[in-house]
Amino acid sequence: MKKTAKIYVAGHRGLVGSAIWQNLVNKGYTNLIGKTHQELDLLDGMAVKAFFDTEQPEYVILAAARVGGIMANNTYRADFIYENLQIQQNIIGESFRHNVKKLLFLGSTCIYPREAEQPMKETALLTAPLEYTNEPYAIAKIAGLKMCESFNLQYGTNYIAVMPTNLYGPNDNFDLEKSHVLPAMMRKIHLAKCLHEDNWQAIRQDLQVRPVKGVDENSPEEAIIALLGSYGIGKEQVELWGTGKPLREFLWSEEMADACVYIMEHVDFKDTYEPGTAEVRNCHINIGTGKEISIAGLAELIVEETGYKGKVVFNQDKPDGTMRKLTDTSKLHNLGWQHQVEIEEGVHRMYQWYLSSLSMLRK
Repeated sequence: MKKTAKIYVAGHRGLVGSAIWQNLVNKGYTNLIGKTHQELDLLDGMAVKAFFDTEQPEYVILAAARVGGIMANNTYRADFIYENLQIQQNIIGESFRHNVKKLLFLGSTCIYPREAEQPMKETALLTAPLEYTNEPYAIAKIAGLKMCESFNLQYGTNYIAVMPTNLYGPNDNFDLEKSHVLPAMMRKIHLAKCLHEDNWQAIRQDLQVRPVKGVDENSPEEAIIALLGSYGIGKEQVELWGTGKPLREFLWSEEMADACVYIMEHVDFKDTYEPGTAEVRNCHINIGTGKEISIAGLAELIVEETGYKGKVVFNQDKPDGTMRKLTDTSKLHNLGWQHQVEIEEGVHRMYQWYLSSLSMLRK
């Protein structure tokens, strides 16, 4: 890609899109396009068509999606499948109609079967049933990667699908109901630490920046304590879902962005499968670390980082989700990219960013 190429980053304000946007800026790309949801509703096919008609992007990075953790995925099943299918249909379709030179589609490793052999190779796709709690989201993402693959095979386009593992980093979502496991756990433990220390100034500062379901920094202490308690956050202990036994892989979002831009710059569809293959499939690329940590182990890292002195308990009546979900990253390594940030450093960076965000967002 030329540094002056017009690149549209769909979802440029989210965890994934903002990291990719910043990586492109850091590497000298000067003609980036991003639209907020208020400026462009990606569920509106006519609006997306009008946007492509006007802007005529040369490259597209599809990072926009309806995302969330296990609670959100299991609760809003229809929203997750419908909205993600619609976004993908609109953007990939208009990219084809407007002759986009290259498109990068971001999915998730939840596309793999619940009982997939570990670590999960790209070839594990569609070999067994999915994890029930996020099945609608996974099916939408499988449809997106197959759409890219199918356009490439029929029309000779250059659309590449990447499947990042669990991501975390700057601009993450810390909503106590809808966020992913690491940011949700970090905020819960941070608030439990503040309650344990009777640091009401810090609690109110947190709620001023990120109000929770009807309470804010001006609510009475009793109301705040009651609501936080409903999320398992108390003065003496914090409750987390499941047994703590599931193993998870985590990738720093800025590294995921670097891998995505690397692929846009150096990898084409023809590089994603063996030449001469009779049936071309599983052309997507896993993006991850190839390393894992238990949820309980992650909680210990966060407790140590935050300095929380209370107890952490696991509610075994709540679901664990998939017990293990480790990616095989050999395909990505063979294409020339490898991660650098390990989970211990990442948790430290994440908590420091979270604390700084409280003061920055108040201004």
